[in-house]
Amino acid sequence: MSSRTTRHDRAARPVLVGLALFLLLLLSVTFAITIGPASITPIDVWQSVLHHLGIGPTPLSLLRDGIVWQLRLPRVLTAAAVGAGLAISGVVMQAITRNPLADPYLLGLSSGASLGAVAVLLLGISLLLPLAAFLGAMLALLLTLALASSLGRITPSRTVLAGLAVSSLASAVTSLIIFWTVTGDSYREILNWLLGSLAGARWPAVAIGFSAILVAGVPIMLSGRILDSFAFGDTSAAALGINVQAVRWVLLAATALLTGAMVSVSGSIGFVGLILPHAVRLLVGPRHRALLPLSAIVGAIFLIWADTAARSIFDPRELPVGIVTAIVGAPIFAFLLTRRRSQV
Repeated sequence: MSSRTTRHDRAARPVLVGLALFLLLLLSVTFAITIGPASITPIDVWQSVLHHLGIGPTPLSLLRDGIVWQLRLPRVLTAAAVGAGLAISGVVMQAITRNPLADPYLLGLSSGASLGAVAVLLLGISLLLPLAAFLGAMLALLLTLALASSLGRITPSRTVLAGLAVSSLASAVTSLIIFWTVTGDSYREILNWLLGSLAGARWPAVAIGFSAILVAGVPIMLSGRILDSFAFGDTSAAALGINVQAVRWVLLAATALLTGAMVSVSGSIGFVGLILPHAVRLLVGPRHRALLPLSAIVGAIFLIWADTAARSIFDPRELPVGIVTAIVGAPIFAFLLTRRRSQV
C-alpha cells in the first residue's frame, strides 16, 4: 500500500507543480505589465485585455489603454514566448547530446540565427528577419553535422565540438560584418539587438513567437518518451525501435526552427536554455514528459522578470535583457561546471 502511495505521489507531483507554475505565470504576466512609469493596476490590465477581446467596456483612458495593449502586454507575452522556446530548445539539446551543459548555443544555432538576422538588418530588409534567422540557424546546424560526420560516425561529443567551431565562426563573421558596414547610430541598434532586447516587441513579435511554439515547440513537448530513450545512448534507443538518426534530425530541425524564431524577435539571449532545465529537474526529476512543458513555463516566467528588471532597474535607461540573463546565469553555469568537473 505504501509503495502504491509513493508511486501516486510521484505521478501527482508534476501535475501539482505544473498548476502552481501556471498560476505563477499568469500572476507574472499581470504584475509585470503594471511595472513602469505610468500607474497601471492589475485590474486595469485585465479590463483592457477583456475589452479588446470584446468582453465589456474599459474605463481606462485611450493613453492608459494603449500603454497596456500596445506596449506592455505584447512585450511581456513576447518575453514569455522566447523564454519558453529557449528553455524547450535547451532540454532537447541536453537530451540529444547527453551533455548537461548543452543549450541552443552549443551547436551554433543561436550564432547562425544571429548572423542571418544581422545580415538582413544591415541590408535594410527587416521584414525578412524571421526567415533569415531561421535559415541562419539551419545553415549552422548543417555545417555542424557535416563537420561532425567528417570526423567519422556522428556522436554527441563530436557534434558538440563541431558546434563550438561553427558557433565561433558564425560569431566572428557577424562581428566582421558589423565592423565593416555599421556606421553612426546603427551600431548601437545592432549591438543592442545582439545582446538581446525586447524593447521593440509588438504584436507581430508575439505572433512569431507563439506560432513557433505551436509549430515546433508543441510537437517537441509531445516527444518526451522518445527523448527519455536517448538518455542511455543510441544503441539503447535503437533497441526500443526508434530510428535514431531520423529522430535526431527531426528534433534538431525543430529546435533550429524554434531557436531561429526566438532570436528573430529578441536577439541573442543566453543561459535560458542552459540553466532552467536543471532547475526544473530538481523539482520533478529527469522524465521529459514533465520536464519539457514545465521548463517552458519556468522559461517564460524567468524571462518575463528578467526583461522587467532590464527595463525598470535603471529607468529611464534600459539594459539589454541578455545582460540580465548573463548576470544571473553565469554564476549558475560556473556552479554546474564545478559539480561536473570530473566529466569535463
